[in-house]
Order: sequence, then C-alpha cells, then structure tokens
Amino acid sequence: MKAKILLFTFAILCIALISGCEKDDFEEVVGVCPIVESTTPLGNALDVPLGQIITATFNEEMDPSSITSTSFTVVGVAPIAGTVTYSDKTASFTPTLPLEENTTYTARITTKAKDLMGNVLQADYVWAFSTGTFLRPVVITTDPINNAIAVKFDKTISATFNMVMNPLTLNSTTFKVSQGANAVAGVITYSGSTVSFVPTNPLAANKVYTVTITNGAKNSLNTAMAVDYIWVFTTDAIPTVTATDPVNNAIDVALNQTVTANFSTIMDASTINATTFTLKQGLTTIPGTVSYTGTTASFNPTNSLIIGTVYTATITNGAKNVAGTQLDSNYVWNFTTILDPAAVVIIDLGTASVFGAFGGNAGITNQGLNTVINNGSIGTTAASTLITGFHDGVAIYTETPLNVGNVTGDIFAAPPAPGTATSFAIAQQGLLDANAAYLSISPASKPGGSDPNAGELGGLTLAPGVYKSASGTFKISNGDLTLDAQGDPNATWIFQTAAGLTVGISGPTGAKSVIMKNGGLAKNVFWYVGSAATINGAGGGTMVGTIIANSGVSFSTPGNANQTVLNGRAISLISSVTMVNTTINVP
Repeated sequence: MKAKILLFTFAILCIALISGCEKDDFEEVVGVCPIVESTTPLGNALDVPLGQIITATFNEEMDPSSITSTSFTVVGVAPIAGTVTYSDKTASFTPTLPLEENTTYTARITTKAKDLMGNVLQADYVWAFSTGTFLRPVVITTDPINNAIAVKFDKTISATFNMVMNPLTLNSTTFKVSQGANAVAGVITYSGSTVSFVPTNPLAANKVYTVTITNGAKNSLNTAMAVDYIWVFTTDAIPTVTATDPVNNAIDVALNQTVTANFSTIMDASTINATTFTLKQGLTTIPGTVSYTGTTASFNPTNSLIIGTVYTATITNGAKNVAGTQLDSNYVWNFTTILDPAAVVIIDLGTASVFGAFGGNAGITNQGLNTVINNGSIGTTAASTLITGFHDGVAIYTETPLNVGNVTGDIFAAPPAPGTATSFAIAQQGLLDANAAYLSISPASKPGGSDPNAGELGGLTLAPGVYKSASGTFKISNGDLTLDAQGDPNATWIFQTAAGLTVGISGPTGAKSVIMKNGGLAKNVFWYVGSAATINGAGGGTMVGTIIANSGVSFSTPGNANQTVLNGRAISLISSVTMVNTTINVP
C-alpha cells in the first residue's frame, strides 16, 4: 500500500514537470502555466514615444488581483510611478508622468502574476526599451497676438502649433481663458494644427484676458509641450462721444454752425455717414455733408440754419471704431440758434481804416504798371525809401517805367523826404490801431470759430459768422468762396488762421475769388492771419475783405499782366506788402 502511494506521488510530479507548472504541497495540478506572449513596446524597441502605455499580453486570462504595481513594474533611472490595470488577457502600465527622452526602461512582470486557476508565472518576464529625442509641440502663432489691444468682444481665440496635435489633449483643462481670477466659459475645437476657443458670452469691454495652453497638450505621438504657453490681450473700449460743438443745450448758435462730435477713439470713417450722423429740426431732416478726420465727425448743413430754432443732432450706435466696436447707444444732443442775427458786429479799425495797404515797418513794393489804390492811402513806419513804385498827388516814391502805382489818397512814411515827421506819426498811429484791430478779431477775442471743410474754403457758401482753421491755415483753391449775407446789411464774417492764408493756385486759370451775395459788404469781411497771406500768385481774381497779417501780404507775382483785385485792405503788422498789377478798392 505504501508503494502505491509513492508511485502516485511520483506520477503527479512528472505531470507537473512536463507542464512546467508548480503545485502546492503536491495538491492537484490544474491547467497550463501562464506566459507572456507579447509586449508593447517590443523588447529592445527604440524611439518609444514619451506617452507610451506599456502592456503585456498573456496566453490566458489572469487573475486581475494578481496584476498590481507589485507584480508589474517599470524602472528607468529609478522606478517610475504609474497605474496598473488589467483587461482581456492584457496588463497595462500607464506612467503618471511622460517618459524621459533618451532613456532605457526595463519592464518586469513578476512571478506574483497568476492565472484564474492559481497557476503562477514560472519566472519573471523582463524586457527593455528605449525612448528617443522627440520634437515637442510649440505654439507658433496666436490670434489675438500677445499684448494685442482693442480686441473685439466676439473674438474667437486660437493658437496654431508647429505640428499635428492629439485632439483629445486639447480641452478645457489644457486650453484655458481667464479674466483676472474668473474663468471664461467657451467651446474648444481643433482643426489642422489650430485649436480654437469660442467664448460662450461676449468678452467684457476694456479688460485684460489671459490665455493658457498647458503642457498637457500633446502631439499625435503623445509628446507633450515642454512648458505652458501663456499670452494676454486687452479687449476694446466701447467708443463714446467726448465732446460736441455746439454743446448740449447751447443757445445763440450761429446760423452757419458746423456741428461736430469728438470721439474717445479713432473711428471707422466708413461708419460716419449721413445715416449715423444726422441733424433734425423736429421731424425734418436737415440736408448736409458729413465728414470725418482724426477723431472728429463733422456735419456741415447745406443751407444756413433758421433763426431761433431748436435742432437735434444724433450719432447712432451704427458708428463704429476701427476695431468694429460700436457706440453703446445713440448719442443725442440739442442746441438753439441765435435769436437776433442782425446784431451788429463792430470791428474798429481806427485810423488804419484809411489805408488800402500798410507795410508794417518794412515798406510796400509795386512791380507793375497798372497798380492803383482807390479811395485810400498806403503807409509804413519804415523810411520812405522802402516804398517803391508808387506816387500820390504830392510825391513819387521810387517809380520806374515798369513800376507805376497810383495812390488816390496819401502816402505816409518816415523821413527822408518825401517822408516827414508828420506822416511818420500818422503811420505809427495807423500801425497801433491795426494791431488793436488784429487782436479784436483774434480767436481770443472772437472764440468759437468753426472749420467747415478742413481749411479749404473754395467751393463753399458761408453765412455770416466766425470761422477758424483747425489746421492753422486757410486756402481758397477748389473754387470760389461765396459769402451769403441772407439780406442782412450788417452781416459780418471773421476768418481766423494761426498761420497762412493762400488764395488761388498756380497756372493761368488758377485765380480764385470771393463772391458777395444777398447784400454782403466787403467792409464787413475780416481776415486774421498769423503769418503771411498770398493772394492769387498767378494773377487775376477778386479778393474781398480787410486782411490783417502778421508777416506780410503779397498779390500776384512779377510778369503777370492779369489784374488782381482786392475789395478791402492789405495790412501787414511786421513785413512788407508787395503788389503786381493790383487794384485795391478801399471800402
């Protein structure tokens, strides 16, 4: 009996040895031994991706409880952390962090792994693999760019990578938009190599936003970005109207008023038009021309406004800035025109009123045969030798056969003869009075002047009023200037320019004129010129008004035979007055 037991035991051992499986305390042997049939990566694999999940597939179903971080390990320079899972004969090791570049790793399945029947792996299964050097994804462009300003509120935020990315790694965790501490909700999409973020709600005005793409974003090989990519941008400010002329509820507004509105930022000129900038009297739309320059929109009524009438100006929210951001709401203001436009504006020229031309302390020059001063005198505080080409009823002042100028009044200058102490005193007083008149028509004394066409007066018809060049110069070059008195004999025009006044353009037909209409009088037109005035340098044309220039007045140029006419006065406070075949009719 004892021999039979030994024989049975020996048989069992033989079966165990043949199957390669162990048995516990010579208990019953069940099934075959588990083995590893395949791995990912393969043994000795090279250039393994840094995001590789390491797997081992068995020849049979294993006991999941035996597939753990104890029985499945991966070691590089040191053991690496990871999560071990088991499904359908396959054990998987997912590293907590991406693998390191240029590193050899050893994976091991130990004999603690066993199948469902309890049969264990007969020996540790070990294999090695190596990672390579991989091109990491980087952000190459963004929209908006870093530090962009005036970004639209409905902006789609995007980033373009240098390679194809894994779309699953581009999500709300790896692509984040925030305004301060507040996260911005949005929808993330990916196409080509560009990821886009569409905010759920419009962005807030004038705010700084921060965009972050974390290094959780990976390429198609699951290679992660080396570092987070962060950029910022600032949204646009909502444009506003900061000032108007006239101001809201203004009274006594001139009938020739150009209505203007200044904006807080540069606007899209195409959105400043007759639809977005209107002027109404009650329900009646006033016709006019809308223009835009700098940050200022202007409405120039086609016809003069009506006495004592309330007008309403409107800038609608169709007006947009250059970034496409519109006004938050319509901007509306009112004003009332002057009640008594017939109020007389008196400009006192004093003793300067007798002069058709006055050359400051520098003299007066004529270079033509047909120059005449009708109903007036000429003068300078300089010596009489600085008056050339003129004569009056008493004396000749350096006339030549080619330079003859007839003064129907008198000539006043300092000695030597024909200048006298008496004529010098008259000239001095005339210059003092001219200076006083100059100051009386200056912007300081007559503020509120408007610029109806950016310094170009040619082609306009202007009602009485004060006009001031915004740029510092006035010119009449695009046609004649018409001054409409609207039947008022006291209608007065004052034109103010901090620098020059130029009338006419070059060429034989370049002369331009000032035309008086509906009772307008030359004596009521005044030109305040901060530097010099040039009147029809090509010869010809008719200028109107008293020109008081700081630094000289010139009419035509030598060689021009066409007669140039001034119905008014040419007064220079410092420099000379020069004429070529010029007629001055003193009003």
